Amino acid sequence: MAAACARRSEGERAEIERRRLVLAIESSCDETAVAIIDADGNMLANQVSTQIDFHARFGGVVPEIASRKHVEVIVSVVDAALEDAAASLGLEGGAIAPSELAAVGVTQGPGLVGALVVGVAFAKGFAYAAGKPLVCVNHLEGHLFANLLAQPDLKPPFIFTLVSGGHTMLVHVKAWGDYEVLGETLDDAVGEAFDKVAKALGLGYPGGPIISKLAETGNPKAIDFPRALNSRGDYRFSLSGLKTAVTLYIEQETKAGRTIHLPDLAASFEAAVFDVQYKKAKNALHATGCKEYCIGGGVSANPHLREMMIKKLGRQGIRVTVPPLSACTDNAAMIAEVARRKFDRGEISPFDVDADPNMTL
Repeated sequence: MAAACARRSEGERAEIERRRLVLAIESSCDETAVAIIDADGNMLANQVSTQIDFHARFGGVVPEIASRKHVEVIVSVVDAALEDAAASLGLEGGAIAPSELAAVGVTQGPGLVGALVVGVAFAKGFAYAAGKPLVCVNHLEGHLFANLLAQPDLKPPFIFTLVSGGHTMLVHVKAWGDYEVLGETLDDAVGEAFDKVAKALGLGYPGGPIISKLAETGNPKAIDFPRALNSRGDYRFSLSGLKTAVTLYIEQETKAGRTIHLPDLAASFEAAVFDVQYKKAKNALHATGCKEYCIGGGVSANPHLREMMIKKLGRQGIRVTVPPLSACTDNAAMIAEVARRKFDRGEISPFDVDADPNMTL
């Protein structure tokens, strides 16, 4: 890479410096992702190495395996991103060199501690060796900022719903960096509930896409599953009761010798989850007076949830933003967007910073 730098023309060097490139690393769970963004928010590289196939055989993410896989692939993913960025800029001298970056961003938390440590340790070493500043990013804030990839003019105040495998929360975004968490799940996250129901049905992992596909031909009113904590003004979530109700239904139908119609069960389960998400979002919008709503996290890729929020809230004069499908699950593009803004504000992290698996929004 040093040789590539030496071959750069004076114009290319000036262009790279002007662009103020920020490389961002995401390793909070089972995706090793690296993205490179410029000062204007142009995404020049967005690499993701997934581990889903390795974890599917165990029915969920195994933390030790996740950490090991991050270690195995992180160098190659970073190299690929540096090459992609050079290609995006039309550079003839080869991949972007670490010394040509302006800063290095990384997910500090929350997430699996071992997985986070791999990304943070690599980012610290990479940034220090290149003589570049380090910018630590909150993974949850990354999911919020993923909406800017779809709607660059999105501005607070607005209501944000985070629905992922590890988190479910409703947030009043008063300003960028000023967040009031109105309510969180008391037990299971939405994505976790989807995985557990799919596992109970023997459908495999991850459960979200499988149940979503089944629900397409099902009747959402076929089975009356419970909607917990559904009273006005209560923004908390609880999904363990719904998960238990589904499990009991499966056991009862099996014991009675009746065939379970999987599409109806999937559609009814989805309806029970999404009805609550919609009503709490609607109530929060009404209570705060916000006219903007957005959503994020892996479950925000669900086509039925996206369609419901856009249609129902849209009819009430609310502009609904949903992130690109590629930015719903864990990715580094959203981390890069946050890192770029923090770097512009001079929010630099010290090199003795540690991973924070319990970081809050």
